[in-house]
Amino acid sequence: MAALRRKFGEDYQVVNTNRDTATFSAPVKKKRQRFVEKNGRCNVQHGNLGGETSRYISDLFTTLVDLKWRWNLLIFVLTYTVAWLVMASMWWIIAYIRGDINHGRDSSYTPCVANVYNFPSAFLFFIETEATIGYGYRYITEKCPEGIILFLFQSLLGSIVDAFLIGCMFIKMSQPKKRAETLMFSQDAVISQRDGKLCLMFRVGNLRNSHMVSAQIRCKLIKSRQTPEGEFLPLDQCELDVGFGTGADQLFLVSPLTICHEINPKSPFFDLSQRSLLNEQFEIVVILEGIVETTGMTCQARTSYTEDEVLWGHRFLPVMSLEEGFFRVDYSQFHSTFEVNTPPYSVKEHDEKSSLPSPLYPPTPLLGETLGTTTRRARVFSVDCINTAEREERAGHSKLPGKLQRMSSSGREDLQRKVLMLGSQQHSEKACSTGDLPLKLQRLSSSGPEAETRLQLKALKVGFEPMTQSTGDLQLPAAPTPFPARDHTPLPSGGGRGEDNLPDKLRRMNADR
Repeated sequence: MAALRRKFGEDYQVVNTNRDTATFSAPVKKKRQRFVEKNGRCNVQHGNLGGETSRYISDLFTTLVDLKWRWNLLIFVLTYTVAWLVMASMWWIIAYIRGDINHGRDSSYTPCVANVYNFPSAFLFFIETEATIGYGYRYITEKCPEGIILFLFQSLLGSIVDAFLIGCMFIKMSQPKKRAETLMFSQDAVISQRDGKLCLMFRVGNLRNSHMVSAQIRCKLIKSRQTPEGEFLPLDQCELDVGFGTGADQLFLVSPLTICHEINPKSPFFDLSQRSLLNEQFEIVVILEGIVETTGMTCQARTSYTEDEVLWGHRFLPVMSLEEGFFRVDYSQFHSTFEVNTPPYSVKEHDEKSSLPSPLYPPTPLLGETLGTTTRRARVFSVDCINTAEREERAGHSKLPGKLQRMSSSGREDLQRKVLMLGSQQHSEKACSTGDLPLKLQRLSSSGPEAETRLQLKALKVGFEPMTQSTGDLQLPAAPTPFPARDHTPLPSGGGRGEDNLPDKLRRMNADR
């Protein structure tokens, strides 16, 4: 126990696995049936063919090639054995009918086939003729036309049987299925970021030095789904883009390559996240095709990845290294992966979060919206803002002369009254309240909508002056620049002349103008 604690740490504990003790065990997920095995064999069996079995006999050559080796060898041996026995029996029947068996030892008698006087001798004659051994002891004579015809039939039949069986064995031996054994796929597929995009990746490799000409790779997603019309599609096949548009699916397979499928809005994994991966059921079938360089035959290698074999947040270890004069591939790290930082949410969730506006940077309103909302901005000010400005102003109010203190207090009361009047009246009444404003603002209000906007902005500016400046920084107003005479008719207000409501100093300034 002490040695185990030194090896695994102080947190190492012995767990009792007896059945009598009620211990918690994590539920083991049942292994799901695969559509394509890891070695590429399709796990599909055809049954209840009915009368369609005769189609296998019509394509006998392909049927023999597709059979397993033990059945091919059995058919090969039985075919030659039966053919030899049948042909040997025919030679023995000819000798029996002609009576050559009774005169086998008579040197004065001319048989159909010399030295054939029983079945074993007829069988040996057929083997010598078929195999073109030609010992010279048994031969056909010219007094046997039926033997000559049988000899021609034997030669034709033997050539057909040889071509059929030997050709079948040659095609089966030269099949590129064994070439696919030297094409490797990684045990697991991984999902991680590459070039700022979430990708599904797996690795392929070629163990031989001979190349795969015109190698191309394809991926299929096998997943059951239900259509909006209610139709259930078991094992529906969907294509996974591994670079068909960019040519990345055309491989130069001289070293291990990592195949990448970008997860985008067109991908079936667009809404796949790390959490939803635990509840998904799908199978990714990978098909690698190419021409074998040595034989010129097309080879296809297949494998598949289930949802349990897709690792989220992993990346493959590098296997290439530079040696002196060549590159070395370490296949011991071919299936190894390591964890990397990967967002746990799906690409769909990432796009939705990116499309939401940030609270720190609100959207800029359009020009029309700005002009439309300027009428509402004048209502922002309240008496509280002006009271706050009064408290800030009182700190430096005592430092001013008495005349300036009276001017600032009278101007502040007048400003409060004007701001309250602007905020309480509706948009329709604002055109009639310009008589309460100074003469300069009245002129601006009579110039149209643009002037009204400038008028409101000036009101905002005047309202903020007590908050941004203290009375200690105030200076005596400079002498106003005389304006040229201009006719102006103020809009009628709710009661009396508008100039009667102005402060004394502003009335004197208007009288001077």
